[in-house]
Amino acid sequence: MEFIIAGSSRFLAAKSVTLLTLGLLLASCSSPPPKSLVTPFPPVSKTPLPTKPLPRQEPMRGVWLTTVSRLDWPPINSVNASPDNRIHQQQQALIDKLDKLKSLGINTVFFQVKPDGTALWHSKILPWSDMLTGKIGEDPGYDPLQFMLDEAHKRGMKVHAWLNPYRVSTNVKPSTVNALNNTLSLNPASVFVLHRDWIRTASDRFVLDPGIPAARDWITSIVAEVVSHYAIDGVQFDDYFYTETPDSTLNDNATFRQYGQGFASKADWRRNNTLQLIEQVSRTIKQLKPNVEFGVSPAGVWRNISHDAAGSDTRGAAAYDEAYADTRRWVQMGLLDYIAPQIYWPFARQAARYDVLANWWANVVKPTHTRLYIGVALYKVGEASKSEPDWTVNGGVPELKKQLDLNESVPQINGTILFRENYLNQPQTQQAVNYLRSRWGS
Repeated sequence: MEFIIAGSSRFLAAKSVTLLTLGLLLASCSSPPPKSLVTPFPPVSKTPLPTKPLPRQEPMRGVWLTTVSRLDWPPINSVNASPDNRIHQQQQALIDKLDKLKSLGINTVFFQVKPDGTALWHSKILPWSDMLTGKIGEDPGYDPLQFMLDEAHKRGMKVHAWLNPYRVSTNVKPSTVNALNNTLSLNPASVFVLHRDWIRTASDRFVLDPGIPAARDWITSIVAEVVSHYAIDGVQFDDYFYTETPDSTLNDNATFRQYGQGFASKADWRRNNTLQLIEQVSRTIKQLKPNVEFGVSPAGVWRNISHDAAGSDTRGAAAYDEAYADTRRWVQMGLLDYIAPQIYWPFARQAARYDVLANWWANVVKPTHTRLYIGVALYKVGEASKSEPDWTVNGGVPELKKQLDLNESVPQINGTILFRENYLNQPQTQQAVNYLRSRWGS
C-alpha cells in the first residue's frame, strides 16, 4: 500500500548540532535578557464575533512568493551590494515579478513577510529579516511590505501577508545562535533572547512552543501590528503549526504538565493549542479590520478515512495527526474566511488523488461561509518523477489543465494558488506558463 509521507516543499533541511554544543551556546548569553515591552493589542475578544460572508469576488488566481532562504525573493546577489544598489535591485526584482504575474492573469500575491522570527516590514515587535541585508536587525533602507502593497495595488492585484507563526530560525547552527544572541542590544531584539523560555528545537530548527499561552498572545500581537498599519488584503498562516521529524521532536512535556490538565492526551491538548491561536487571530483581525481576510494553507489531507469516517479516501500524512491542526473544525466553526489546502499530487496518485481531495474539501466548505482555494504544485511541473510521471507529459500541461478544469467546475472551489513564484521562471515549466498565460492572461 502506498502511503504519502508529510514532505511539504516548504520544509527546509538543516544540519543539527549536538545537544552539548547547543547547551553551551544557549548558556553563553549570560546577561539577563530585557523584558519584552510589547504586549498584545488590541485585547483579544473572548466571545465569538458575528460572522458573515465576505462579498463575492472574482476567482482567486494566486501565487505564493517565498522569502525564506531567498527562494523567490530577494535576489541572492543583492544582499552583498552597496545599500543603494541593494535597494534598487530588490525593488526592481519585485516590479519585474509583479509585471510578469499581471501578464499571466495572477490577481493575488501571498507575500511571505514573516519567514521566521524576523520581519519584512517596519516592526516594533520583530527585528528586520536577514533575508534583506544578510544581518538580522539591519534596516534595509525601505519597507518591503509597503513597497509590495504600493506596486501590487497599482496593478490591481491583492496582497495577503503570509506569516509562519512559530518558526524562529531555519536551523540550529552555531552561527545562527550567535546571530540571534547578537540581537540582544537591538530594539526590537529577537524573541530568541527576549523569551528564551518559549524556545524549543523541532525539525532541526528553533521554534516557539505552541502550548505557552503568552507565546500565542505574542503571535497574535504581530498579526495585529501588520493589520493595523498596512493596507493588506488578507493574512495567511501556512502549514507549520507543530512541526516535528522523527529524529527532532518538540519536547513540550513540561509545558503539557503545566497547561495540559483536563485533556485525555497530549495530542488533544496540542490540537486545542492550535485552535486557540487560530481563534485569537481570527477575532483580532475582525475587530481591527473586518474586511481583511484570514486564511490558512494546510497540508492537503485532514485525516484519512482509515482513521476517521469523516476523512478522505487517501493514505497521506494528515494535518490532524501530524501538525495537530484540526483544519476541518476551523472551517466548521467559521474562524476562516478561506482555506487553501496544498493538494500537491496529480489525478493518478492513488494515495492522494487530486480530485478526491479537492472534492472532499468542497464538501467540507459547502455548508459554511469559508472560501476554498486549492494550492497547486507548480514546483512539480516538468520534473521527472517515477511515482508521478504525469508532471512531465507534454510539459505538465495536461495535468495542470485537468486540475484547473476541476477547480473551475466545482462551485465550492473559488480559485487556485500556485506554489511557488520562482518556478514560473524555470525552463521546465515554460510550456505550463504559456498555457497559464493563454488561459488566465489578459
